[in-house]
Amino acid sequence: MDIKNLFKQSFPKLAAKFDLTDFQETVIQSVLTKENTLCIMPTGGGKSLTYWLSGLGLNGITLVISPLTALIDEQANNLEEHGYKVLTLHAGIDAKKQVKLLKDFYRRELNPDFIFASPERISTDGLFEYCVKARKDEFKLIAIDEIHCVSQWGHSFRPFYKHIPTFLDNVYGDNWPTILGLSATLNRKEVADICESFRIKNRAVIKSDLLVRTEIELKTFKFIKEDEKLGKLWQLLKIHQNEKTLVYIYRVKGKNSTEDLAKLAIEKGIRATHFHGEVSSKEKQNIIERFKNNELDVVFATNAFGMGIDIPDIRVVIHFMIPESVAQYYQEVGRASRDKQASNAYLLYSNKNIEVKKSHFINKSFPTIDELKEAFTKMTSNKIGYKTLSYFDDEDIQKCLPYFVDNGIIEIVAKGITNLDVFSNVNDSELTTLMSLTKTKNIITTMKKSGKSAKEISDIIFESIVTDRVRLEKSLGKCLIIHSNLEELDEQALQRLEQYGKDKQEFKHAHLDYFVHILENCGNSRELHQEIGRHLGVPKFLLGKIYSTTKGDLVRSKSEVIISNLLHQHNIKYEYEKEMYYNGDNRISPDFTITINGKEYYWEHLGMIGKDDYDTRWLEKQAVYDDYFPDQLFVTYENPSLTKSVESLIADLKTR
Repeated sequence: MDIKNLFKQSFPKLAAKFDLTDFQETVIQSVLTKENTLCIMPTGGGKSLTYWLSGLGLNGITLVISPLTALIDEQANNLEEHGYKVLTLHAGIDAKKQVKLLKDFYRRELNPDFIFASPERISTDGLFEYCVKARKDEFKLIAIDEIHCVSQWGHSFRPFYKHIPTFLDNVYGDNWPTILGLSATLNRKEVADICESFRIKNRAVIKSDLLVRTEIELKTFKFIKEDEKLGKLWQLLKIHQNEKTLVYIYRVKGKNSTEDLAKLAIEKGIRATHFHGEVSSKEKQNIIERFKNNELDVVFATNAFGMGIDIPDIRVVIHFMIPESVAQYYQEVGRASRDKQASNAYLLYSNKNIEVKKSHFINKSFPTIDELKEAFTKMTSNKIGYKTLSYFDDEDIQKCLPYFVDNGIIEIVAKGITNLDVFSNVNDSELTTLMSLTKTKNIITTMKKSGKSAKEISDIIFESIVTDRVRLEKSLGKCLIIHSNLEELDEQALQRLEQYGKDKQEFKHAHLDYFVHILENCGNSRELHQEIGRHLGVPKFLLGKIYSTTKGDLVRSKSEVIISNLLHQHNIKYEYEKEMYYNGDNRISPDFTITINGKEYYWEHLGMIGKDDYDTRWLEKQAVYDDYFPDQLFVTYENPSLTKSVESLIADLKTR
């Protein structure tokens, strides 16, 4: 399929403004061959277009699984502006309206091109799953945004991402639609987790060359005293006054928290506010809009200000406490420079911060044995058998359930409802029979008296709803139906749970230690970027690409910037370091591959002639051009008149 033409036909207004990047085309091409694909590209790199075009190219419904309501609404609005039909389902939509939307979808009265839902919706909403299953053959792409949240080894782990494969198995068995996972930064263990969970082969893990964000100048300051660190913060805010600034702090309340420092900033005359998980969704959206519209200069935030927030011109990111890993740090500084303009990032930390990060933030993010015992009792009443679980009503259950599920102690057997008393005007014989079995109409009691499984009863209920054979009098009361395999947590189970948590804790400590190590052993921004790039798996030969060109490439020297920009200015088509083959599997990469009148030419810029090793390597490369690509090579040398030399060579090229 011609992807450029697909872009022009599908989004003509966007295609008139800019071209797809080679990387976007590579990802889309992989998906269009129906290969499950993992796309790793930096923030602001155009992830949305990759799944928009992939879905449209596959000619079916695209289900987009996204973690944030604000991001879902933004994407839905963008697609609707381009004329596409979108179904969005999230907590901000009235429950009755959601049921109506799903009924309309089931009955094909609503035929969206894209459906947006959260991982929590996918994992807990049985009615949603039932309706998707009814039209499963029409779904051609499952796009999973911020897919790093599936990995228990990352700082952004969200348990219900791990249940997305279970949802796909329930709906499709072994024959899943094509999967496209998208993320900005991943460590190797996260990549392995994702590939295993979503059946992605190594060849379909596609990483952008631009993961190293060199337009962001990275600066680190280590302090002995916290007062000195606080003084530096106010100094930096003064230096960067009237610049859009994001300050990361991981405390919500108390001294030097988001709320405390925002209040102090306002007293100092700074247009500031705080942003954290306890701020309402409506207020969060209000803050984002005010920040976008330059009504705020500084936002003091926890990492709740992160995934999916698209503000292109943040110029300063300050970490007032050390993040827990390289990946978290790079994701958060990546809030800056989405427009690719220069920005500054400052990390302020102390040894005390490192210890507090381990003891308070990392260690306390894992449940203790006592917390696990208490949660188990709360979920199971210390009985083997079935229970209903209102997952979202209890933070302790949310924290502990993955431990029990991953260790085979509890199973999630169905997504259902707690009680059948929500219905009236029942015109379904099977449901009528079920409702007559018990006065309480409790789902677990109904299971026991009917001999039917939770899944069978749930399907009868959902069938009645979508075919209008019942009337809903109350909210559905959605829940998970679980089965406990133990009466109590015996010694063996407790040891398993303890080791499970200990492994994760040690892994996170090791990542923090590694981050501290590179902070204290990198002397400048370039070294820090390159060390982070190595950690993210960027190939060694790409780490030296740090200079931006007008076209948007990254090249290795300022001289190559001059050449690139002049080629672009003269509308000469070129590719930087394009690999080509000769004499079988041998490869060579010219600095620039130029196409004029259908013929390729190769341009090498010799920046280090005169150094023995360099001269030797160049003579070997020159021999390849002489033998296999005669009369196709052009050369420039490092000198103060480079611009003039390039202009002259371009004039020569244009005559060919």
